[in-house]
Amino acid sequence: MGFADILNDVGGFGRFQFIHVTLLSIPGLLMASQNLLNNFTAGMPGHHCKVPNMTSLAEARNVSTESGLPANSTEPCYDGWTYESTEFQSTIVSEWDLVCTLRPLKQMSQTIYMGGVLAGAIIFGGLSDRFGRRALLIWSYFQLAVLGTCTALAPSYMAYCIFRFLSGMAVSGIILNTVSLKVEWIPTKSRTLVGTLSSFFFTFGQMVLAGVAYALKDWRKLQVAVCSPFFIFAMYSWWYSESARWLVLNGRSQEALKQIHHVARINGKPEMVGKITLEVLEANMQKEVQSSKSMYKAYDLLRTPVMRRISICLVAVWFSTSFAYYGLAMDLQKFGVNIYVMQLIFGAVDFPAKIVALGMLSFLGRRVTQATCLIMSASVIFANIFVPKDLQTIRTTLAVLGKGFTSSSFTCVYLFTGELYPTVIRQTGMGFTSTMARIGSMAAPAVLILDEILPALPSIVYGGAAVVAGIFALFLPETLNVALPDTIEDVEEKWEKKKPREKAVEQKQLRNEMLSLQDKKDGEPDCVDGKNAALNTLEGSQMFQSDLKNVI
Repeated sequence: MGFADILNDVGGFGRFQFIHVTLLSIPGLLMASQNLLNNFTAGMPGHHCKVPNMTSLAEARNVSTESGLPANSTEPCYDGWTYESTEFQSTIVSEWDLVCTLRPLKQMSQTIYMGGVLAGAIIFGGLSDRFGRRALLIWSYFQLAVLGTCTALAPSYMAYCIFRFLSGMAVSGIILNTVSLKVEWIPTKSRTLVGTLSSFFFTFGQMVLAGVAYALKDWRKLQVAVCSPFFIFAMYSWWYSESARWLVLNGRSQEALKQIHHVARINGKPEMVGKITLEVLEANMQKEVQSSKSMYKAYDLLRTPVMRRISICLVAVWFSTSFAYYGLAMDLQKFGVNIYVMQLIFGAVDFPAKIVALGMLSFLGRRVTQATCLIMSASVIFANIFVPKDLQTIRTTLAVLGKGFTSSSFTCVYLFTGELYPTVIRQTGMGFTSTMARIGSMAAPAVLILDEILPALPSIVYGGAAVVAGIFALFLPETLNVALPDTIEDVEEKWEKKKPREKAVEQKQLRNEMLSLQDKKDGEPDCVDGKNAALNTLEGSQMFQSDLKNVI
Protein backbone atom coordinates (compact mmCIF):
# COMPACT_ATOMS: atom_id res chain seq x y z
CA MET A 1 0.00 0.00 0.00
CA GLY A 2 1.34 3.46 -0.93
CA PHE A 3 0.10 7.03 -1.20
CA ALA A 4 -1.93 6.15 -4.31
CA ASP A 5 -3.91 3.66 -2.22
CA ILE A 6 -4.49 6.28 0.47
CA LEU A 7 -5.88 8.60 -2.22
CA ASN A 8 -8.29 5.86 -3.31
CA ASP A 9 -9.35 5.30 0.31
CA VAL A 10 -10.31 8.96 0.73
CA GLY A 11 -12.48 8.98 -2.39
CA GLY A 12 -10.19 8.73 -5.43
CA PHE A 13 -11.18 11.47 -7.84
CA GLY A 14 -13.93 12.97 -5.71
CA ARG A 15 -15.45 16.37 -5.01
CA PHE A 16 -12.19 17.76 -3.62
CA GLN A 17 -10.19 16.78 -6.71
CA PHE A 18 -12.83 18.27 -9.01
CA ILE A 19 -12.79 21.64 -7.22
CA HIS A 20 -9.00 21.55 -6.84
CA VAL A 21 -8.32 20.85 -10.52
CA THR A 22 -10.92 23.37 -11.71
CA LEU A 23 -9.52 26.22 -9.61
CA LEU A 24 -5.98 25.39 -10.73
CA SER A 25 -7.05 25.26 -14.39
CA ILE A 26 -8.98 28.55 -14.59
CA PRO A 27 -5.78 30.70 -14.71
CA GLY A 28 -4.85 28.63 -17.77
CA LEU A 29 -7.36 30.72 -19.71
CA LEU A 30 -4.90 33.61 -19.53
CA MET A 31 -1.62 31.68 -19.71
CA ALA A 32 -1.92 31.49 -23.50
CA SER A 33 -2.36 35.27 -23.49
CA GLN A 34 1.01 35.68 -21.78
CA ASN A 35 2.96 33.48 -24.20
CA LEU A 36 1.28 34.72 -27.40
CA LEU A 37 0.69 38.33 -26.36
CA ASN A 38 3.56 39.61 -28.52
CA ASN A 39 1.54 38.87 -31.67
CA PHE A 40 -0.73 41.79 -30.70
CA THR A 41 1.21 44.09 -28.36
CA ALA A 42 4.10 44.04 -30.86
CA GLY A 43 2.00 43.83 -34.00
CA MET A 44 3.41 45.59 -37.05
CA PRO A 45 0.85 48.11 -38.36
CA GLY A 46 1.05 49.52 -41.84
CA HIS A 47 3.30 52.57 -41.81
CA HIS A 48 5.07 55.13 -43.94
CA CYS A 49 7.27 58.17 -43.46
CA LYS A 50 5.63 61.25 -41.99
CA VAL A 51 6.01 64.06 -44.51
CA PRO A 52 5.60 67.71 -43.44
CA ASN A 53 2.75 69.63 -45.10
CA MET A 54 1.49 66.46 -46.86
CA THR A 55 -1.63 64.61 -45.86
CA SER A 56 -2.10 62.00 -48.50
CA LEU A 57 -0.31 58.68 -48.59
CA ALA A 58 0.18 59.04 -52.34
CA GLU A 59 2.09 62.28 -51.86
CA ALA A 60 4.19 60.67 -49.15
CA ARG A 61 5.14 57.80 -51.42
CA ASN A 62 6.15 60.20 -54.21
CA VAL A 63 8.41 62.35 -52.03
CA SER A 64 11.59 60.54 -52.98
CA THR A 65 10.93 60.99 -56.71
CA GLU A 66 10.17 64.68 -56.34
CA SER A 67 13.40 65.21 -54.41
CA GLY A 68 15.39 63.86 -57.31
CA LEU A 69 16.18 60.47 -55.69
CA PRO A 70 15.48 57.10 -57.32
CA ALA A 71 12.02 55.76 -56.39
CA ASN A 72 13.45 52.56 -54.88
CA SER A 73 16.09 54.28 -52.73
CA THR A 74 15.93 54.30 -48.94
CA GLU A 75 16.69 57.14 -46.58
CA PRO A 76 15.85 57.80 -42.92
CA CYS A 77 12.45 59.17 -41.97
CA TYR A 78 13.66 62.35 -40.24
CA ASP A 79 10.16 63.43 -39.24
CA GLY A 80 9.03 60.05 -37.91
CA TRP A 81 6.40 57.66 -39.17
CA THR A 82 2.68 57.58 -39.69
CA TYR A 83 0.95 54.33 -38.67
CA GLU A 84 -2.33 52.92 -39.90
CA SER A 85 -4.88 52.24 -37.17
CA THR A 86 -7.16 49.79 -38.98
CA GLU A 87 -5.66 46.59 -37.50
CA PHE A 88 -4.03 48.03 -34.35
CA GLN A 89 -4.70 51.31 -32.59
CA SER A 90 -1.43 51.20 -30.68
CA THR A 91 1.43 48.69 -30.28
CA ILE A 92 4.96 48.90 -28.91
CA VAL A 93 6.06 49.19 -32.55
CA SER A 94 4.09 52.40 -33.09
CA GLU A 95 4.81 53.59 -29.52
CA TRP A 96 8.60 53.46 -29.85
CA ASP A 97 8.99 53.37 -33.67
CA LEU A 98 10.40 49.83 -33.86
CA VAL A 99 10.59 49.84 -37.66
CA CYS A 100 13.33 49.89 -40.29
CA THR A 101 16.68 49.58 -38.48
CA LEU A 102 14.93 49.07 -35.13
CA ARG A 103 12.69 46.30 -36.42
CA PRO A 104 14.73 43.47 -34.78
CA LEU A 105 13.73 44.91 -31.39
CA LYS A 106 10.18 43.71 -32.06
CA GLN A 107 11.27 40.07 -31.92
CA MET A 108 13.83 40.85 -29.22
CA SER A 109 11.01 41.67 -26.79
CA GLN A 110 9.60 38.16 -27.21
CA THR A 111 13.05 36.61 -26.81
CA ILE A 112 13.55 38.56 -23.58
CA TYR A 113 10.16 37.41 -22.29
CA MET A 114 11.06 33.79 -23.05
CA GLY A 115 14.38 34.38 -21.31
CA GLY A 116 12.36 35.24 -18.21
CA VAL A 117 10.34 32.05 -18.60
CA LEU A 118 13.64 30.16 -18.84
CA ALA A 119 15.02 31.82 -15.71
CA GLY A 120 11.78 31.08 -13.89
CA ALA A 121 11.93 27.41 -14.82
CA ILE A 122 15.43 27.17 -13.34
CA ILE A 123 14.70 29.16 -10.18
CA PHE A 124 11.13 28.15 -9.31
CA GLY A 125 11.68 24.47 -10.08
CA GLY A 126 14.22 24.06 -7.30
CA LEU A 127 12.52 26.46 -4.87
CA SER A 128 9.19 24.62 -4.98
CA ASP A 129 10.89 21.31 -4.15
CA ARG A 130 12.34 23.07 -1.11
CA PHE A 131 9.52 25.38 0.04
CA GLY A 132 6.44 23.67 -1.36
CA ARG A 133 4.21 23.91 -4.42
CA ARG A 134 1.44 26.01 -2.89
CA ALA A 135 3.61 28.82 -1.49
CA LEU A 136 5.51 29.27 -4.76
CA LEU A 137 2.29 29.19 -6.79
CA ILE A 138 0.69 31.95 -4.70
CA TRP A 139 3.86 34.03 -5.01
CA SER A 140 3.91 33.52 -8.79
CA TYR A 141 0.29 34.69 -9.09
CA PHE A 142 1.11 37.90 -7.21
CA GLN A 143 4.29 38.48 -9.19
CA LEU A 144 2.53 38.19 -12.53
CA ALA A 145 -0.42 40.32 -11.40
CA VAL A 146 1.78 43.17 -10.13
CA LEU A 147 4.56 43.17 -12.72
CA GLY A 148 2.29 42.32 -15.64
CA THR A 149 0.07 45.28 -14.82
CA CYS A 150 3.11 47.52 -14.36
CA THR A 151 4.20 46.57 -17.89
CA ALA A 152 1.27 48.61 -19.19
CA LEU A 153 2.79 51.67 -17.47
CA ALA A 154 6.27 51.19 -18.96
CA PRO A 155 7.63 54.59 -20.08
CA SER A 156 10.28 53.13 -22.39
CA TYR A 157 11.17 50.05 -24.38
CA MET A 158 13.85 49.10 -21.84
CA ALA A 159 11.39 49.25 -18.94
CA TYR A 160 8.88 47.24 -20.99
CA CYS A 161 11.42 44.46 -21.58
CA ILE A 162 12.42 44.32 -17.90
CA PHE A 163 8.80 43.96 -16.79
CA ARG A 164 8.17 41.31 -19.45
CA PHE A 165 11.22 39.36 -18.31
CA LEU A 166 10.02 39.30 -14.70
CA SER A 167 6.50 38.41 -15.84
CA GLY A 168 7.94 35.49 -17.78
CA MET A 169 9.57 34.20 -14.60
CA ALA A 170 6.19 34.23 -12.87
CA VAL A 171 4.59 32.37 -15.76
CA SER A 172 7.07 29.51 -15.29
CA GLY A 173 6.32 29.39 -11.57
CA ILE A 174 2.59 29.14 -12.26
CA ILE A 175 2.88 26.42 -14.90
CA LEU A 176 5.33 24.20 -12.99
CA ASN A 177 3.55 24.33 -9.65
CA THR A 178 0.09 23.97 -11.17
CA VAL A 179 1.10 20.75 -12.92
CA SER A 180 2.64 19.30 -9.75
CA LEU A 181 -0.30 20.19 -7.50
CA LYS A 182 -2.68 18.55 -9.96
CA VAL A 183 -0.64 15.38 -10.50
CA GLU A 184 0.14 14.81 -6.82
CA TRP A 185 -3.51 14.91 -5.73
CA ILE A 186 -4.97 12.82 -8.56
CA PRO A 187 -5.33 9.00 -8.55
CA THR A 188 -3.36 7.10 -11.17
CA LYS A 189 -6.33 6.15 -13.35
CA SER A 190 -7.61 9.73 -13.60
CA ARG A 191 -4.38 11.45 -14.62
CA THR A 192 -4.77 11.09 -18.39
CA LEU A 193 -8.31 12.46 -18.53
CA VAL A 194 -7.64 15.28 -16.08
CA GLY A 195 -4.37 16.27 -17.77
CA THR A 196 -5.96 16.50 -21.19
CA LEU A 197 -9.14 18.27 -20.07
CA SER A 198 -7.07 20.78 -18.10
CA SER A 199 -5.12 21.63 -21.24
CA PHE A 200 -8.38 22.71 -22.89
CA PHE A 201 -8.33 25.79 -20.65
CA PHE A 202 -5.09 26.86 -22.34
CA THR A 203 -6.61 26.07 -25.74
CA PHE A 204 -9.75 28.09 -25.07
CA GLY A 205 -7.51 30.84 -23.73
CA GLN A 206 -5.99 31.26 -27.20
CA MET A 207 -9.45 32.01 -28.55
CA VAL A 208 -10.14 34.35 -25.62
CA LEU A 209 -6.95 36.22 -26.50
CA ALA A 210 -8.19 36.77 -30.06
CA GLY A 211 -11.45 38.25 -28.77
CA VAL A 212 -9.87 40.45 -26.10
CA ALA A 213 -7.18 41.69 -28.49
CA TYR A 214 -9.82 42.53 -31.10
CA ALA A 215 -11.89 44.45 -28.53
CA LEU A 216 -8.87 46.28 -27.07
CA LYS A 217 -6.58 47.25 -29.91
CA ASP A 218 -4.43 49.37 -27.62
CA TRP A 219 -1.46 47.39 -26.25
CA ARG A 220 -1.53 49.00 -22.79
CA LYS A 221 -5.20 48.19 -22.22
CA LEU A 222 -4.63 44.65 -23.50
CA GLN A 223 -1.71 44.19 -21.10
CA VAL A 224 -3.87 45.17 -18.11
CA ALA A 225 -6.76 42.99 -19.26
CA VAL A 226 -4.70 39.77 -19.36
CA CYS A 227 -2.67 40.38 -16.16
CA SER A 228 -4.98 42.01 -13.60
CA PRO A 229 -7.20 38.87 -13.16
CA PHE A 230 -4.22 37.17 -11.49
CA PHE A 231 -4.96 39.28 -8.39
CA ILE A 232 -8.20 37.29 -8.11
CA PHE A 233 -6.42 33.98 -8.68
CA ALA A 234 -3.91 34.86 -5.95
CA MET A 235 -6.70 35.58 -3.48
CA TYR A 236 -8.62 32.33 -3.95
CA SER A 237 -5.41 30.26 -4.17
CA TRP A 238 -5.22 30.31 -0.36
CA TRP A 239 -7.84 27.54 -0.50
CA TYR A 240 -5.40 25.17 -2.24
CA SER A 241 -4.11 22.20 -0.28
CA GLU A 242 -0.37 21.64 -0.26
CA SER A 243 0.78 18.36 -1.78
CA ALA A 244 0.52 15.71 0.95
CA ARG A 245 3.24 13.72 -0.80
CA TRP A 246 5.63 16.66 -0.56
CA LEU A 247 4.72 17.31 3.10
CA VAL A 248 5.43 13.70 4.13
CA LEU A 249 8.71 13.60 2.24
CA ASN A 250 9.83 16.83 3.91
CA GLY A 251 9.19 15.65 7.46
CA ARG A 252 5.81 17.38 7.88
CA SER A 253 3.66 14.28 8.23
CA GLN A 254 1.28 15.87 10.73
CA GLU A 255 0.35 18.60 8.24
CA ALA A 256 -0.01 15.99 5.51
CA LEU A 257 -2.39 14.00 7.72
CA LYS A 258 -4.56 17.09 8.24
CA GLN A 259 -4.70 17.65 4.50
CA ILE A 260 -5.69 14.02 3.87
CA HIS A 261 -8.42 14.20 6.53
CA HIS A 262 -9.63 17.45 4.95
CA VAL A 263 -9.84 15.72 1.57
CA ALA A 264 -11.67 12.72 3.08
CA ARG A 265 -14.37 14.96 4.59
CA ILE A 266 -14.92 16.91 1.35
CA ASN A 267 -15.12 13.64 -0.62
CA GLY A 268 -17.76 12.25 1.74
CA LYS A 269 -15.46 9.72 3.43
CA PRO A 270 -15.46 10.90 7.10
CA GLU A 271 -15.00 7.35 8.36
CA MET A 272 -11.46 7.34 6.91
CA VAL A 273 -10.42 10.15 9.30
CA GLY A 274 -10.19 7.66 12.14
CA LYS A 275 -8.67 4.89 10.06
CA ILE A 276 -5.84 6.88 8.47
CA THR A 277 -3.60 7.80 11.39
CA LEU A 278 -0.13 9.27 11.50
CA GLU A 279 1.31 5.81 12.07
CA VAL A 280 -0.57 4.39 9.07
CA LEU A 281 0.56 7.26 6.82
CA GLU A 282 4.21 7.02 7.83
CA ALA A 283 4.20 3.22 7.62
CA ASN A 284 2.92 3.33 4.06
CA MET A 285 5.52 5.90 3.01
CA GLN A 286 8.41 4.69 5.16
CA LYS A 287 10.59 3.86 2.19
CA GLU A 288 9.95 7.20 0.55
CA VAL A 289 10.60 9.11 3.78
CA GLN A 290 13.96 7.40 4.28
CA SER A 291 14.96 8.20 0.73
CA SER A 292 13.86 11.83 0.98
CA LYS A 293 16.30 12.53 3.81
CA SER A 294 18.99 12.85 1.18
CA MET A 295 19.47 16.24 -0.46
CA TYR A 296 18.68 16.13 -4.17
CA LYS A 297 20.20 18.34 -6.82
CA ALA A 298 19.97 18.65 -10.59
CA TYR A 299 22.87 16.21 -10.85
CA ASP A 300 20.58 13.47 -9.51
CA LEU A 301 18.56 13.72 -12.72
CA LEU A 302 21.56 12.24 -14.55
CA ARG A 303 23.27 10.20 -11.83
CA THR A 304 21.48 6.84 -12.25
CA PRO A 305 20.96 4.97 -15.56
CA VAL A 306 17.17 5.18 -15.85
CA MET A 307 16.98 8.78 -14.63
CA ARG A 308 19.71 9.68 -17.11
CA ARG A 309 17.85 8.04 -20.00
CA ILE A 310 14.60 9.76 -19.02
CA SER A 311 16.20 13.20 -18.67
CA ILE A 312 18.10 13.07 -21.97
CA CYS A 313 15.03 11.96 -23.91
CA LEU A 314 12.79 14.54 -22.26
CA VAL A 315 15.28 17.31 -23.04
CA ALA A 316 14.98 16.48 -26.75
CA VAL A 317 11.18 16.23 -26.61
CA TRP A 318 10.66 19.49 -24.70
CA PHE A 319 13.09 21.47 -26.86
CA SER A 320 11.68 20.32 -30.19
CA THR A 321 8.04 20.64 -29.17
CA SER A 322 8.50 24.25 -28.07
CA PHE A 323 10.83 25.01 -30.98
CA ALA A 324 8.26 23.93 -33.59
CA TYR A 325 5.27 25.33 -31.68
CA TYR A 326 6.56 28.89 -31.38
CA GLY A 327 8.07 28.78 -34.83
CA LEU A 328 4.51 28.41 -36.14
CA ALA A 329 2.55 30.45 -33.60
CA MET A 330 4.61 33.62 -33.12
CA ASP A 331 4.46 35.18 -36.60
CA LEU A 332 0.79 35.13 -37.56
CA GLN A 333 1.04 38.15 -39.86
CA LYS A 334 3.08 36.18 -42.39
CA PHE A 335 0.04 34.11 -43.42
CA GLY A 336 -1.72 37.03 -45.10
CA VAL A 337 -4.93 36.41 -43.15
CA ASN A 338 -6.52 38.75 -40.60
CA ILE A 339 -4.41 38.27 -37.47
CA TYR A 340 -7.42 37.99 -35.14
CA VAL A 341 -9.04 35.35 -37.33
CA MET A 342 -5.74 33.49 -37.57
CA GLN A 343 -5.35 33.47 -33.79
CA LEU A 344 -8.91 32.13 -33.47
CA ILE A 345 -8.21 29.32 -35.96
CA PHE A 346 -4.92 28.43 -34.29
CA GLY A 347 -6.75 28.12 -30.98
CA ALA A 348 -9.73 26.19 -32.35
CA VAL A 349 -7.60 23.50 -34.00
CA ASP A 350 -6.34 22.41 -30.59
CA PHE A 351 -9.75 21.05 -29.58
CA PRO A 352 -9.94 18.17 -32.09
CA ALA A 353 -6.17 17.63 -31.82
CA LYS A 354 -6.32 17.19 -28.06
CA ILE A 355 -9.41 14.99 -28.18
CA VAL A 356 -7.50 12.65 -30.48
CA ALA A 357 -4.51 12.87 -28.16
CA LEU A 358 -6.74 11.96 -25.20
CA GLY A 359 -7.85 8.77 -26.92
CA MET A 360 -4.29 7.90 -27.86
CA LEU A 361 -2.99 8.59 -24.35
CA SER A 362 -5.64 6.36 -22.82
CA PHE A 363 -5.35 3.42 -25.21
CA LEU A 364 -1.93 3.57 -26.87
CA GLY A 365 -0.03 5.02 -23.93
CA ARG A 366 2.16 8.08 -23.45
CA ARG A 367 5.23 6.95 -25.37
CA VAL A 368 3.50 6.14 -28.66
CA THR A 369 1.35 9.28 -28.44
CA GLN A 370 4.34 11.52 -27.81
CA ALA A 371 6.35 10.09 -30.69
CA THR A 372 3.38 10.15 -33.09
CA CYS A 373 2.53 13.81 -32.42
CA LEU A 374 6.12 14.91 -33.01
CA ILE A 375 6.64 12.91 -36.19
CA MET A 376 3.27 13.99 -37.64
CA SER A 377 4.04 17.65 -36.94
CA ALA A 378 7.37 17.19 -38.74
CA SER A 379 5.61 15.58 -41.71
CA VAL A 380 3.24 18.54 -42.06
CA ILE A 381 6.08 21.07 -41.78
CA PHE A 382 8.07 19.23 -44.45
CA ALA A 383 4.98 19.03 -46.71
CA ASN A 384 4.58 22.81 -46.57
CA ILE A 385 8.01 23.23 -48.16
CA PHE A 386 6.70 21.87 -51.46
CA VAL A 387 3.53 24.00 -51.59
CA PRO A 388 3.90 27.11 -53.82
CA LYS A 389 3.63 30.43 -51.99
CA ASP A 390 0.71 31.57 -54.12
CA LEU A 391 -1.40 28.71 -52.68
CA GLN A 392 -1.77 30.58 -49.40
CA THR A 393 -4.87 28.68 -48.27
CA ILE A 394 -3.14 25.30 -48.47
CA ARG A 395 -0.04 26.63 -46.74
CA THR A 396 -2.16 28.09 -43.94
CA THR A 397 -4.11 24.84 -43.56
CA LEU A 398 -0.91 22.81 -43.23
CA ALA A 399 0.47 25.30 -40.71
CA VAL A 400 -2.71 24.98 -38.65
CA LEU A 401 -2.42 21.18 -38.69
CA GLY A 402 1.22 21.40 -37.66
CA LYS A 403 0.29 23.67 -34.79
CA GLY A 404 -2.39 21.19 -33.69
CA PHE A 405 0.11 18.32 -33.54
CA THR A 406 2.68 20.36 -31.62
CA SER A 407 -0.04 21.45 -29.19
CA SER A 408 -0.97 17.79 -28.62
CA SER A 409 2.70 17.07 -28.04
CA PHE A 410 2.77 19.76 -25.34
CA THR A 411 -0.28 18.21 -23.66
CA CYS A 412 1.39 14.82 -23.61
CA VAL A 413 4.84 15.94 -22.47
CA TYR A 414 3.52 17.88 -19.46
CA LEU A 415 1.63 14.81 -18.26
CA PHE A 416 4.42 12.40 -19.22
CA THR A 417 7.14 14.36 -17.40
CA GLY A 418 5.12 14.59 -14.20
CA GLU A 419 4.62 10.82 -14.25
CA LEU A 420 8.23 9.92 -15.02
CA TYR A 421 10.03 11.94 -12.35
CA PRO A 422 9.73 10.90 -8.67
CA THR A 423 8.12 13.15 -6.05
CA VAL A 424 11.40 13.96 -4.27
CA ILE A 425 12.80 15.65 -7.36
CA ARG A 426 9.76 16.14 -9.60
CA GLN A 427 9.81 19.93 -9.60
CA THR A 428 13.55 20.03 -10.24
CA GLY A 429 13.00 17.66 -13.16
CA MET A 430 10.09 19.72 -14.50
CA GLY A 431 12.22 22.84 -14.23
CA PHE A 432 15.19 21.20 -15.92
CA THR A 433 13.26 19.84 -18.90
CA SER A 434 11.05 22.90 -19.36
CA THR A 435 14.25 24.94 -19.42
CA MET A 436 14.98 23.22 -22.71
CA ALA A 437 11.52 24.22 -23.92
CA ARG A 438 12.28 27.85 -23.16
CA ILE A 439 15.58 27.63 -25.04
CA GLY A 440 13.59 26.22 -27.97
CA SER A 441 11.08 29.07 -27.80
CA MET A 442 13.92 31.60 -27.70
CA ALA A 443 15.66 29.99 -30.67
CA ALA A 444 12.54 29.67 -32.83
CA PRO A 445 12.32 33.35 -33.95
CA ALA A 446 16.06 33.47 -34.68
CA VAL A 447 15.76 30.54 -37.10
CA LEU A 448 13.45 32.61 -39.32
CA ILE A 449 16.50 34.65 -40.34
CA LEU A 450 17.74 31.57 -42.22
CA ASP A 451 15.16 32.15 -44.96
CA GLU A 452 17.52 34.76 -46.39
CA ILE A 453 19.93 31.90 -47.17
CA LEU A 454 17.28 29.44 -48.34
CA PRO A 455 13.50 30.02 -48.01
CA ALA A 456 12.87 26.40 -47.02
CA LEU A 457 15.66 26.25 -44.44
CA PRO A 458 13.59 27.29 -41.37
CA SER A 459 11.02 24.58 -42.12
CA ILE A 460 13.78 21.99 -42.58
CA VAL A 461 15.24 22.93 -39.18
CA TYR A 462 11.85 22.89 -37.40
CA GLY A 463 10.81 19.59 -38.97
CA GLY A 464 14.20 17.92 -38.48
CA ALA A 465 14.19 18.75 -34.77
CA ALA A 466 10.70 17.24 -34.40
CA VAL A 467 11.77 13.99 -36.12
CA VAL A 468 14.79 13.61 -33.84
CA ALA A 469 12.65 14.24 -30.76
CA GLY A 470 10.06 11.70 -31.93
CA ILE A 471 12.79 9.04 -32.09
CA PHE A 472 14.02 9.98 -28.60
CA ALA A 473 10.47 9.68 -27.26
CA LEU A 474 10.40 5.99 -28.18
CA PHE A 475 13.14 5.32 -25.61
CA LEU A 476 11.06 6.67 -22.70
CA PRO A 477 9.37 4.22 -20.27
CA GLU A 478 5.59 3.79 -20.49
CA THR A 479 3.60 5.27 -17.57
CA LEU A 480 0.02 4.38 -18.52
CA ASN A 481 -1.78 3.12 -15.36
CA VAL A 482 1.51 3.12 -13.43
CA ALA A 483 1.58 4.58 -9.90
CA LEU A 484 3.60 7.76 -9.45
CA PRO A 485 7.16 7.04 -8.28
CA ASP A 486 8.13 8.79 -5.05
CA THR A 487 11.88 8.15 -4.99
CA ILE A 488 14.72 7.71 -7.46
CA GLU A 489 14.95 4.09 -6.30
CA ASP A 490 11.32 3.60 -7.37
CA VAL A 491 12.19 4.82 -10.86
CA GLU A 492 15.21 2.54 -11.15
CA GLU A 493 13.28 -0.52 -9.91
CA LYS A 494 10.29 0.06 -12.19
CA TRP A 495 11.98 0.80 -15.47
CA GLU A 496 15.51 -0.56 -15.31
CA LYS A 497 16.41 -2.49 -18.45
CA LYS A 498 19.01 -5.09 -17.59
CA LYS A 499 21.44 -6.40 -20.16
CA PRO A 500 21.19 -10.10 -21.15
CA ARG A 501 24.46 -10.86 -19.35
CA GLU A 502 23.16 -9.25 -16.14
CA LYS A 503 19.92 -11.21 -16.40
CA ALA A 504 21.90 -14.45 -16.90
CA VAL A 505 24.00 -13.73 -13.80
CA GLU A 506 20.89 -13.04 -11.72
CA GLN A 507 19.22 -16.23 -12.97
CA LYS A 508 22.37 -18.23 -12.14
CA GLN A 509 22.46 -16.76 -8.64
CA LEU A 510 18.81 -17.58 -8.13
CA ARG A 511 19.33 -21.14 -9.35
CA ASN A 512 22.30 -21.60 -6.96
CA GLU A 513 20.22 -20.29 -4.06
CA MET A 514 17.42 -22.76 -4.87
CA LEU A 515 19.91 -25.65 -5.05
CA SER A 516 21.42 -24.59 -1.74
CA LEU A 517 17.99 -24.59 -0.12
CA GLN A 518 17.27 -28.03 -1.57
CA ASP A 519 20.56 -29.37 -0.15
CA LYS A 520 19.61 -28.07 3.27
CA LYS A 521 16.26 -29.85 3.08
CA ASP A 522 17.94 -33.11 2.02
CA GLY A 523 20.25 -32.94 5.05
CA GLU A 524 17.47 -32.47 7.61
CA PRO A 525 16.77 -35.29 10.20
CA ASP A 526 14.65 -38.24 9.12
CA CYS A 527 11.95 -37.15 11.47
CA VAL A 528 11.05 -34.44 9.04
CA ASP A 529 10.37 -36.98 6.30
CA GLY A 530 8.51 -39.11 8.83
CA LYS A 531 6.35 -36.17 9.75
CA ASN A 532 5.55 -35.45 6.11
CA ALA A 533 4.70 -39.10 5.51
CA ALA A 534 2.45 -39.10 8.56
CA LEU A 535 0.70 -36.00 7.37
CA ASN A 536 0.01 -37.59 3.99
CA THR A 537 -1.15 -40.90 5.50
CA LEU A 538 -3.42 -39.40 8.11
CA GLU A 539 -4.80 -36.59 5.94
CA GLY A 540 -8.33 -37.98 5.70
CA SER A 541 -8.61 -39.59 9.13
CA GLN A 542 -10.56 -37.78 11.81
CA MET A 543 -9.47 -40.07 14.67
CA PHE A 544 -5.84 -38.88 14.47
CA GLN A 545 -6.58 -35.12 14.40
CA SER A 546 -5.32 -34.53 17.93
CA ASP A 547 -2.12 -36.54 17.30
CA LEU A 548 -1.59 -34.69 14.03
CA LYS A 549 -1.71 -31.35 15.82
CA ASN A 550 0.86 -32.57 18.30
CA VAL A 551 3.20 -33.72 15.51
CA ILE A 552 2.90 -30.37 13.80
